[in-house]
Amino acid sequence: MAGRRAGVADLRGPGFLKTDPTELKTALAREARALGFDCIGITAPGTIDKAGAHFLEFIASGGHGDMDWLANQPERRVDPRGLWQDVRSVIMLGVNYGPDQDPLAILKHRTRAAISVYAQGDDYHDLIKKRLKALARWLVATAPSDVKVFVDTAAVMEKPLAQAAHLGWQGKHTNLVSREFGSWLFLGAIYTTLDLPRDMAEIDHCGSCRACLDICPTAAFPAPYRLDARRCISYLTIENKGPIPQEFRKSIGNRIYGCDDCLAACPWNKFAQEGREAKLAAREELRAPDLAELSRLDDAAFRALFTKSPVKRIGRDRFLRNVLIAIGNSGDAALAQEARRLLEDESALVRGAAVWALSQLVPSDEFAAMKLAVLSSEHDDRVREEWHAAS
Repeated sequence: MAGRRAGVADLRGPGFLKTDPTELKTALAREARALGFDCIGITAPGTIDKAGAHFLEFIASGGHGDMDWLANQPERRVDPRGLWQDVRSVIMLGVNYGPDQDPLAILKHRTRAAISVYAQGDDYHDLIKKRLKALARWLVATAPSDVKVFVDTAAVMEKPLAQAAHLGWQGKHTNLVSREFGSWLFLGAIYTTLDLPRDMAEIDHCGSCRACLDICPTAAFPAPYRLDARRCISYLTIENKGPIPQEFRKSIGNRIYGCDDCLAACPWNKFAQEGREAKLAAREELRAPDLAELSRLDDAAFRALFTKSPVKRIGRDRFLRNVLIAIGNSGDAALAQEARRLLEDESALVRGAAVWALSQLVPSDEFAAMKLAVLSSEHDDRVREEWHAAS
């Protein structure tokens, strides 16, 4: 969810071979798999009207929180033709990123940090876009067309389009679920002026299952198939630029970047290991990093540790805010020294989170003494509010 930006590549082919559409689709699928995509499907641009209406309702309810880009020019998102009027077919592609171990096991190790599965390796935006561009170049060299490629960074409703293209269905957690890969698919799209044979839309296979809804730590689903992003830990730790709201801090636990609970709970994940791409493997240093070590990162060390990682987009201050919430939830009094050191951090956001962490780890009399010593020199109103709220 973090660091959205225009993510469009425009590729045009001047000279082409005439190809039978069915043969072209078969060859396209073969080329896609050779490039590392695990699934491919094709749909028409006018197939997501119902999803578009639900999206507008979501925006009207304010469920998108501070993600203003979602509300900007919604007509470009609810129909692919609003983004590019010449599009005739939408090619949807998926890459399996199913984890090679239980992503929820880390939650029991409270002095270690839980980073969402998708962010434990290199940034998928870069990885998938390279593959999409390669496939798009192959397409324009094979058949007369213009194309545009998108990876989760432009006004594209990837999940409804993926369902229309038979890659999976939007589950009750609002994420795409695949019968082959469970809830672990990165998605990319190629818009083309070609008329290609369409796939039938996938149907919903969730049935009466509520596993993804019931496991959510912050009750972010007001109803099946509806998400209130303002309550979602992924939103709170990534998109939210200010302090974590008090009501959610304990529920966050040691999740310092994103949350995999609703994804990991999906029963369809039993199929997700097949075809896992080695390039998407997690970096060992990001599987279960030590909270104390993370709390000591300055800006340069933060950037070095998270080079090529999506985590880098939130910046060191928001990252340390998240780390300090996890420290406060650790139950380890030894980590109080890390929080106390950060009371002098240049960032008010970090100092405020440090106050809360200390309020959870040290005896009340010790906390009161700290407040007396520090509060007179604290000039940021939000940090002062943290001190008073924690008293």
